[in-house]
Amino acid sequence: MRRFGCVILLIGLAVAAFVGFRFVAGWKEQGPAAQDVSITVPEGATLSDAAVLLKRSGAVRSADAFLTRAKVFGGGTSIKAGEFVIPAKASNSDILSILQGGRTLTRLITIPEGMPSILVHERLMANDQLTGSIPVPQEGSVLPDSYAFDKGEPRAAVLKRMQGAMDKVLADLWAARAPDTIAKTPKEAVILASIVEKETAVAAERPTVAGVYSNRLRTNMMLQADPTIIYPITRGKPLGRRIRKSEIAAVNDYNTYAMVGLPKGPIANPGRLSILAVLHPAKTRALYFVADGKGGHIFADTYQQHNENVRKWFEIRRARGEL
Repeated sequence: MRRFGCVILLIGLAVAAFVGFRFVAGWKEQGPAAQDVSITVPEGATLSDAAVLLKRSGAVRSADAFLTRAKVFGGGTSIKAGEFVIPAKASNSDILSILQGGRTLTRLITIPEGMPSILVHERLMANDQLTGSIPVPQEGSVLPDSYAFDKGEPRAAVLKRMQGAMDKVLADLWAARAPDTIAKTPKEAVILASIVEKETAVAAERPTVAGVYSNRLRTNMMLQADPTIIYPITRGKPLGRRIRKSEIAAVNDYNTYAMVGLPKGPIANPGRLSILAVLHPAKTRALYFVADGKGGHIFADTYQQHNENVRKWFEIRRARGEL
């Protein structure tokens, strides 16, 4: 009888040792997920809540086992809220480190420089990981940049960050403006910057383009910026054809071929560098510019010089078969 009891004791100890070994080994061994999975831990969720989410996603074999191991080996650090990517085969230990470290999945939505607000609206509305509706934002109110967002976040919240970023950048740049800027108000700076943005894609040219337009405004010359013809027609979307003579002559609040001074509002959302160019324009006597055939522009101080530059540009276009 005594011998039987010893056998039972030894079996019990062996089972306990095996269970203990499996408990410890299970903390570091590969998990069951065959591919990366993502889980969203809501604000205020507990470790127990996260364990259930992990089980549902297939990242762990048992919610209870993960929870117990995490409490024993996890060091007591609380988990973070957010969306997390759990790599394929991640161990319990790896998963807890991810949740505690707060390495959340970064989702970005990008607004390019010069994008008009109607296209900003379309881009936000087309993103199926955002929620809710928004109106078309005021033109010039959004700062072009890449913005992080969480899955399920309201579009209104993302747009608010975009507009808050523009408010901050504009306030900072306006406070440090050069004394010779033609802009009398931050709004005027954004209006002119939106034109500069649409006229050149070459960053190094922006201060000179801003200088040309500043010179024109000082001498009461028309700005004659083609993008201002297009804006009231398409709200800033590409026209997709050549501008018609009737559109050049059209009188409205934006067409700078039919008015002296700035349009009534921006024609796009300008980036930081275009606003900076307007507030710190190049010191130039140039009043004209035309494409140089290489992606940039050539500038001229006089109308005679400009006509010669235009002639060269037409020669380039004829040689390309564009005319």
